[in-house]
Amino acid sequence: MLKGSLLFTGSDWNFEKLRVVYDAIEEIAVNDLGLDTYPNQLEIISSEQMLDAYSSVGMPLMYRHWSFGKHFLYHYNLYRTGRRGLAYEIVINSNPCIVYLMEENTMALQALVTAHAAFGHNHFFKNNYLFQQWTDASAILGYLDFAKSYIARCEERHGLAAVEHVLDAAHALMEQGVFRYRRPPRLSSEKEREGIRERLEYEERTYDDLWRTLPRPKGWEQTSAVKQAAAERKKSLKLPEENLLYFIEKNSLVLEPWQREILRIVRVIAQYFYPQRQTQVMNEGCATFVHYTITNTLFDRGQISEGAMLEILQNHSNVVLQPGFDDPRFGGINPYALGFQMMQDIVRIATEPTEEDRDWFPDIAGNGDWRGTLLDAWANHRDESFIRQYLSPAMVRKWRFFVLDDSAHEPHYEVASIHNERGYEKIRTALANSYDIGMTRPDIQVMDVDLLGDRRLRLQHTVKNGVLLDEATRDSTLRHIRNLWGYEVSIRGVDADTGSTLYERSTTHISG
Repeated sequence: MLKGSLLFTGSDWNFEKLRVVYDAIEEIAVNDLGLDTYPNQLEIISSEQMLDAYSSVGMPLMYRHWSFGKHFLYHYNLYRTGRRGLAYEIVINSNPCIVYLMEENTMALQALVTAHAAFGHNHFFKNNYLFQQWTDASAILGYLDFAKSYIARCEERHGLAAVEHVLDAAHALMEQGVFRYRRPPRLSSEKEREGIRERLEYEERTYDDLWRTLPRPKGWEQTSAVKQAAAERKKSLKLPEENLLYFIEKNSLVLEPWQREILRIVRVIAQYFYPQRQTQVMNEGCATFVHYTITNTLFDRGQISEGAMLEILQNHSNVVLQPGFDDPRFGGINPYALGFQMMQDIVRIATEPTEEDRDWFPDIAGNGDWRGTLLDAWANHRDESFIRQYLSPAMVRKWRFFVLDDSAHEPHYEVASIHNERGYEKIRTALANSYDIGMTRPDIQVMDVDLLGDRRLRLQHTVKNGVLLDEATRDSTLRHIRNLWGYEVSIRGVDADTGSTLYERSTTHISG
């Protein structure tokens, strides 16, 4: 296709037009932006199929569960009554990357969502370090096919009610069913023996016989033995453990093999979505920046008409709309808008920096290589670190950000940070912290369990900033944990700053 000749005319599309537009978009994405993507598989689906994809968390294959049907009816009723539209596309982090396009889209909209999903999201999935560490794009579809057929066989063999009972409990724990950090590799038997030998040699070198002659308090031997036994028990179980589903799967004494496999299926899927929860601003910002840059390049080359460009810009504006805090449509910060504008700001800093930019970003201000800067950011950051690294004072002023201090014992808010030198840094830190899962999600860990004793599973909730768990949800979740564990479960809330106990709760005192 020659520059200056239109790729398409009119709003109707067909597969030949899609192919021509895809080739033109790919040429800009690869040769101009330097994107590196998985092979793409474009599929056209109807609105009913899009609703079905909504219900199964956007995956093409999924096992059966009543919650998916509930989600389907919820979105269907909103769509049928005109209170909500449907997404223009859905993209799946797989190899090949699967992109679902709505058949109701116009040709101009198909061009926009192809650039957005098939190249923007696709590049981010393939190159961001979180997705590289935690997901296997080439294996997920095969694993989902296995999960669907395995759970169907379990339903035939053990009954719908029994399988649903396990899935209900596992779904309740999905938020606590992921590894947030890389687990160290298991030591070989040779390295374990070497470690034991080194510890014994150290004890012999540091042993002082004089301590044996000192009087010891009454019951010292018993207390010491109990503490040593508890320490050895925790070490053998690798406690504390943040992944509740993993710990229950490996250590529950009541689960049958098929139930353990279902827990593993649920936590594998939870781990697959874990990077997406940490990169929504970056992922959507990257895709929006890519589609905006590519479609504008096509227009500048004379390959799409003014009418098509106006339609693209209208849809783009809808995507990046950020309602004000007093607007009825306000639902928080729009990740599309924040991510897209931060990436545009990086282009500005790299090409037309101010003196302020040179002070705040000496490494990238005026380097002229905005493509390389963005590719590096997309590969090596998540939302929290991206905002902490790249949010500029100019963006703070543009978005009119400031920090409010909300103290429970004070009747009014206090404006804690404004637009000055120290305020910019505090605002950036506060916004970055709001995207840090470690700061916003409950920190609940398995602390101890005596498998040879009462077998009570002891959990600890580290309470940050005084934010307690909702009592009804907490008690309901404890019941689910007990159903999987088979014995009593208790949880203790501990203040993160002082270490004092704020509450204790046990399934012994929970009815139902």
